Amino acid sequence: MVGLVGPAVVIPGGPTTRSSGRTRVSRPVQSTGRATRRAAERVRWAGVTEGEESFAMRSSRVIAALVMGLTAFVACGETRQPIIDVHLHTHAADRFGRPGLANPTTGKPSAATTDDALMRAAFAEMRKYNIVAAVGFSSRDAVERWRTAADDHIFGGVQIDQGLPMPDLEQLRRDIAAGKVRMIGEIGGQYLGLTPADPSLEPYLALAEELDVPVGFHSGISAPNTPYECCPKFRIGLGNPALLEEVLIRHPKLRVYLMHAGWPYLEDTVALMSVYPQVYADLSVINWIIPPEEFHAYLRALLRAGLGKRLMFGSDQMIWPEAIGRSIETVERAPDVTTAVKRDIFYNNAVRFFRLEERELKPWRGLDAAQQPAAADAPKAARR
Repeated sequence: MVGLVGPAVVIPGGPTTRSSGRTRVSRPVQSTGRATRRAAERVRWAGVTEGEESFAMRSSRVIAALVMGLTAFVACGETRQPIIDVHLHTHAADRFGRPGLANPTTGKPSAATTDDALMRAAFAEMRKYNIVAAVGFSSRDAVERWRTAADDHIFGGVQIDQGLPMPDLEQLRRDIAAGKVRMIGEIGGQYLGLTPADPSLEPYLALAEELDVPVGFHSGISAPNTPYECCPKFRIGLGNPALLEEVLIRHPKLRVYLMHAGWPYLEDTVALMSVYPQVYADLSVINWIIPPEEFHAYLRALLRAGLGKRLMFGSDQMIWPEAIGRSIETVERAPDVTTAVKRDIFYNNAVRFFRLEERELKPWRGLDAAQQPAAADAPKAARR
């Protein structure tokens, strides 16, 4: 997503406080110790013999050890399940004109204001929330820098958008063949005044269909004042998902995902995804930049329409790494959405859409076995 270059907009609901997800074991140990001492005192007041007291004390210690062991077990069990982020930008810190622009939901700039600090902060959030893979896109050089630094946790994309050079088609073909690029997108034609079916985009769509790589289109709207402060050719109507139909007719084998799930075009999004089952959608940016109540209502509407197997998690981290955690927690807190559906959104649907193999979804170094992807979590990759 582009266009967040104007004055900061504080969205109702405000930032949320994130939990580390770790259970402290110090307090249970202390309380168990006090319980042991109280048990010993009760034994003495009861007037038992020295041998009986010794037995009671030993029993209390055994119970204390069991409690501590159970606490440690619970702590280990509270690790996060693996997540795939299908929408993460690998931008330079000055992507929107200068470093340190305020986060539009908090009104405060990120602490990461250099290219390296931004990348490291994003990696730290990925590790914290157990994001085992992310689809990253920006300029070719920026994507490659993050991809090589991320120890195979970043899958490369190629972004077509305001302020970025149009990708060289032959270079793109070579990058796809080499595994450096796994998808084409984000295609932000809306910011350039283009419909998805514009002839200038056709060579990229034809290449994607030929090589069977997914394509991601920006859909929906953007930040306040986008046509004035960022992109003079931007028009609201160009973000309507219904405009993708001509692309799908022209390229019936093309795998497409709607970025930002078409919000606020709910009816057109449902119509397009109902008629064209090859179309998936990501929930990026709307899961942290609009009020949570609005996002949850939109998500429930998509689920009621029967689209739960084609919705994917995306953060749309741009230059604010803290958005990663907030976007995850907003989805986690969605009311009336089952754990199984959330697992599909966070992991299983992306595995299916991108045809990922389990060997590609390795944990970050230093994570324990409980945080590693379980074979039962993911569907088998579809045959090409």
